Amino acid sequence: MYAILDIETTGGKYNEEGITEIAVYKFDGHKVVDQFISLINPEIPIQPFVVGLTGINNEMLRHAPKFYEVAKRIVEITEGAILVAHNAKFDYRILRTEFRRLGFEYERQSLCTVELSKKLIPGLPSYSLGKLVRSLGIPLSDRHRASGDAQATVKLFKMLLAKDSEKEILKSSVRNTPKLQMDDKLLRLLEDLPSITGVYYLHNSEGDIIYIGKSKNIKKRVNQHFTSENRKSLEIQKEVVSVSYEATGNELNALLKENEEIKRNKPKFNKSLSRTIFSYALYQSKDENGFIHLRIGKADRRKKAVTTFTNQQQARQMLSNLVEEYNLCQRYTGTHDGNGSCFHYSIKKCNGACLGEESTLEYNKRVQEILDKYSYEKQNMLVIDRGRDLDEKSALLVEEGQFKGIGYFNLNYQLNNMDIIKSIITPMKNDRDAQHIIQNYLRKNNRLKVIMLDPAE
Repeated sequence: MYAILDIETTGGKYNEEGITEIAVYKFDGHKVVDQFISLINPEIPIQPFVVGLTGINNEMLRHAPKFYEVAKRIVEITEGAILVAHNAKFDYRILRTEFRRLGFEYERQSLCTVELSKKLIPGLPSYSLGKLVRSLGIPLSDRHRASGDAQATVKLFKMLLAKDSEKEILKSSVRNTPKLQMDDKLLRLLEDLPSITGVYYLHNSEGDIIYIGKSKNIKKRVNQHFTSENRKSLEIQKEVVSVSYEATGNELNALLKENEEIKRNKPKFNKSLSRTIFSYALYQSKDENGFIHLRIGKADRRKKAVTTFTNQQQARQMLSNLVEEYNLCQRYTGTHDGNGSCFHYSIKKCNGACLGEESTLEYNKRVQEILDKYSYEKQNMLVIDRGRDLDEKSALLVEEGQFKGIGYFNLNYQLNNMDIIKSIITPMKNDRDAQHIIQNYLRKNNRLKVIMLDPAE
């Protein structure tokens, strides 16, 4: 649990400042579950330059509560949470100073989004909150007011969690979670899980990830692990101490995230992914007359495939559908043996390429439509799908046929600024498994919005 906060002060000498406004958003890693926002009477004058910066003046605070009147609420909303702030050293120091004046030693762990941003989004010209969120397309209202800055920090931190591919933030949280007793452990772990699409991580007592999975219903899938009696599940039940998860909004992102996370973390209870997740592929070739032939074959890393399939049955079914849909010659697709015309010619489903009655140009034009549709070699595109929240969508970026990564943006955000879209993309590894996952998903979900990009963008 995180307490994401922002504090405005009077300004003045070091450790003599007073708080004028505070905003705290309690964040569970996915959504805000509680909040506290209040002006505070610092009982000392505000420095003139601070009045100009924040718009908060002495008159506004005359009837505001004093710090001791809100201290209990601040303790309660941050209890058991890690403090998160932009320049956390400052906010944490100010809070501790105010509590010391009351004779209370206030201690919390903290995370700084400035430091995290420099590590997870390197190379930006500025890491000040205003310039940083603007460069990432994060909306920011009421700049230099506690609520506005804290809300922007929540959105920034959510993005940083998504970009934290090494799971350093999650692991640090897990290590500070109290261990549960074995008798009711699994039941209590399940209670906190949502029924959403995403990737889940099972951790042991050291915070290490021992299993990674994906599901369209995380709670239901983890429950299956906890109730199954097969050998692996029983071992998992003994070792698991906590469960973390990452909402992905849609199954495609979950599949890609799971593929990458398993390979990166190599959890002890996940099967090795040294072998690829596809076994058959569609290949193209040209004969001496210039006709493009399509055929199904076993996946071979040395050969360039049009698209890949999980098994032979899936591959043959798709090729059969293509032959029907595009009036392709069965002889040129490996679905008819022998000489002479193919069977489809006799029932007028082949235009006679096998007999020289259709030109190479006309036949290849239809085959090229297939190649353009199912191979994203050298293509530049954005695949738009559901996001993690109702007001959010996801974007998957492919540039020059290379999968670049995924990111999220708000529904009201315009897609005409490609620089910002690219800046919110979390880089992911482009391997053959990722390509297979994307191609397979797009074949099954042909209603997805795909935006073809100009290579110049």
